[in-house]
Amino acid sequence: MVSFRHVWCVSKGIGAVATTGIVGYALFINVSEGKIVHASWTTNFEPSVKWDDNWDRRDPESLVKPLKNGSSDKEAKDRANELEKQKPTATRHLLLIRHGQYNLEGKEDSERFLTKLGRKQAEYCGQRLKEADLPYTKLISSTMTRAVETAEIIHKCLPHLTWEREPNLCEGAPIPPEPPVGHWRPEKSQFFQDGPRIETAFRKLFHRAEVEQTKDSYEVVVCHANVIRYFICRALQFPPEAWLRISLDHASITWVTIRPSGRVSIRRVGDSGFIPAKEVTVV
Repeated sequence: MVSFRHVWCVSKGIGAVATTGIVGYALFINVSEGKIVHASWTTNFEPSVKWDDNWDRRDPESLVKPLKNGSSDKEAKDRANELEKQKPTATRHLLLIRHGQYNLEGKEDSERFLTKLGRKQAEYCGQRLKEADLPYTKLISSTMTRAVETAEIIHKCLPHLTWEREPNLCEGAPIPPEPPVGHWRPEKSQFFQDGPRIETAFRKLFHRAEVEQTKDSYEVVVCHANVIRYFICRALQFPPEAWLRISLDHASITWVTIRPSGRVSIRRVGDSGFIPAKEVTVV
């Protein structure tokens, strides 16, 4: 059985012995086997996938012509000034809302309207957004009935927002999931049809702020579970085929932040804590 007796701190300036459980620059001594097991950051660790700084094709370095060999000091200075002009200063926040529970018996989109519970869930979500009192800048929704109805209820809580409808945000099959699941097997043609459309929506919504944007923005986007799950994987540069491993409750909030540097972070995923437990649904 493997046991660890002591943690020896080896960082520069630290020469103490700490008890097991202390986090620091350390190496662990495997008592039973007499081996030294190094903490991950003390090895020649290389990330399996490196972050692509130019994922949105808006990295200033890619927007300004590179210097030629033998460029003058003036040319170098001019390029540096141009780079500064291309650097965003504002942060973009996207609050992705899944629609409320809807009528699963409907065959056509018009018949897949919100249930009574779904409307209550949308109201809870609208009130939560209102109480957060963030400086929201825009409301965007899919054009499908359940998303439009959810957005309409949220809009009543945030009536000052302009409301745009984006057909590319409609539900669909973004990419074949890995691992595949037995209970959901759409035709392969559906992935070829839906995938490019949903990717188009991602590229339209997900990018660092424009240079002209001076204040942080907060956009409320009402759409669908498959779309949001795919967006999460794409935004974090995770394998996009992992999207089906994520579950989102109805009327839940997923908060994505895009920094001026292009770094992306997720502040919430499928947050539904504002909905009473007995009224939370996922299917």
